Order: sequence, then C-alpha cells, then structure tokens
Amino acid sequence: MIVFAVATQKGGVGKTSTTVNLGASLALSGARVLIVDLDPQAQAGTAVGVNLTGEDQLARSLGWVLQARLQNMRMDLASVWFDRSDLLEDFEVAGSLHLLACEESTMTAAQDLIHKKGYQSTPVLRRMLLEVQEHFDYVVIDTPPAVSSLSATALAAADYVVTVLEPEYAALKGAAATRGTVAYVKDRTGGECDPQYLGVVVNQSNPPSKWKAQEVNIRNGALDADLAPFRTDVRRDTRISDSFAYGVPAVLRFASHAPGKIYAELMGQILTRMTQPKQKWETPDRIESESAGG
Repeated sequence: MIVFAVATQKGGVGKTSTTVNLGASLALSGARVLIVDLDPQAQAGTAVGVNLTGEDQLARSLGWVLQARLQNMRMDLASVWFDRSDLLEDFEVAGSLHLLACEESTMTAAQDLIHKKGYQSTPVLRRMLLEVQEHFDYVVIDTPPAVSSLSATALAAADYVVTVLEPEYAALKGAAATRGTVAYVKDRTGGECDPQYLGVVVNQSNPPSKWKAQEVNIRNGALDADLAPFRTDVRRDTRISDSFAYGVPAVLRFASHAPGKIYAELMGQILTRMTQPKQKWETPDRIESESAGG
C-alpha cells in the first residue's frame, strides 16, 4: 500500500479536485483505492457523492474514529468507510474506490484533541492505515489548506506528498511552505514517519498563448524554489469543478475527454517519480519572459 497526501497551505487552489481525480484515476486503472477526507470542510466526500448527515451518518465520520483512537478506544476502519466502487461500474478493468468521510464538528474536535496531545499523536492516522493495508493499493489523503494538527497528521500518514498551486504569487508561497513542512516530519515523529516530497501540480492554468507575466514568473519561481513542478498541468475546465455537483469525479464523467486524459497523464508522472531518484525527475523547461502574452 502506498499513501500519498495532496497538501497546500493556500486554500482555493484545487487541492480537493486534484485529490479525488487522482484517486479516481488510479481506481480507473484497476487499483484498489481509498480516499481519506481529512479536511473539516468535507469536500472530498461531496466530490464522490457522500455527505454525512444525521446521527447514524456522523457515527461514520473519520473525526469520530480519530477521537476514539486517541482516547485508546479501538474502532474498525472497515466499519466506517464508504464503498463508492459503483462509480466505476461502466469501466471494465476498474479496481475499487472507497472513502473515509468526515464532517466539520467531529473533525474539528479531533483536531483539537491531536493538538492537545502534542506532536507525538500525529502518527495516529498512519498507524490506523497500516492496520488495513491489505485492502488497498493506494491511499490518497485530502488535507486542510492551513497549518494545523490535522495537516501534520496527514503528512505523517503519507509516504509521499504532492502539493498544488494556481499560477498566482500567494499560491507559490503556500506550496513552498508545504514543501518545507514535509522536511520536518521525520524529526518531529522520532523517525516513525518519513514522507517524501514529490512535486507540485500547476492547477487551473491557462494555455501558453494566454500566459501573462505573472504566470511565467510563477512557473519559473516553482523551478527556482526547487518545487519540482510536473510536466503536465491541469488547465482551467468547468467540467472539473461542475462535477462536484454530481458527486462523480470529472476523471470518471469525462474519462475519454480532457479531464480524464490529463489526470491519467499526471498520475503516471507521479507514479514514475515514486520509483526514481530526484535527479531523474522530468520538469518543465524554464520560460523566457518574452514568451509571455500581453
């Protein structure tokens, strides 16, 4: 089982859409995938058609499970995750797709408890995932867009971390901060957790013919900051954001069109980097400033 987190310290850059579409792309290729929604806003759940409402549903929140474990009460993850493999039924070679869902109140309470217990409690999710590793090939974690105990828990749970930025200056700073945070996880967990940074996805980008100076500067800045941008970026496409309303990731709704093809290509590059030393990673070429549009 390979666990990777999609993380950023800047909200609104497409972190959740990146998470669910990469996870769905893996499932579409035949893998057994678990999406973990660790963001109290619970948008990853919405993206795959799960919204926790009512007392019976709240009992299946990952926030409850984390609280129970932190208070030495054992809960079986298999009893609370949602099987969303029905989303794959039209694809012959697909694997499986499951979700660990959350909602705001229980996840916020879990965040407070993790903070209270200190950094030694941040490996809690990793330990729980290792207990069910025989069920999945990949786990993809959606994280809160801020520095918090939940973000630390997500990074500690991951083998690899991917960050996301839009072509704007604030997003570049958020991606750089995330990369720096990843480097401290091993020391802060006493060596128990050692996530590896894999690179940054440029999301909601414009076609090269429409690049302005800011977008060129951001792309070059990502290279200068050693953020290792992937060669494939995700263009602005309303089909991706609109898919939230249907509870079906865009990569499944439009598998034969641009969203499906782009995420499949991007996922392939992520998997390749997992097997290569950093010096062999392929990144985009630096852009000459005169290449920018008006």
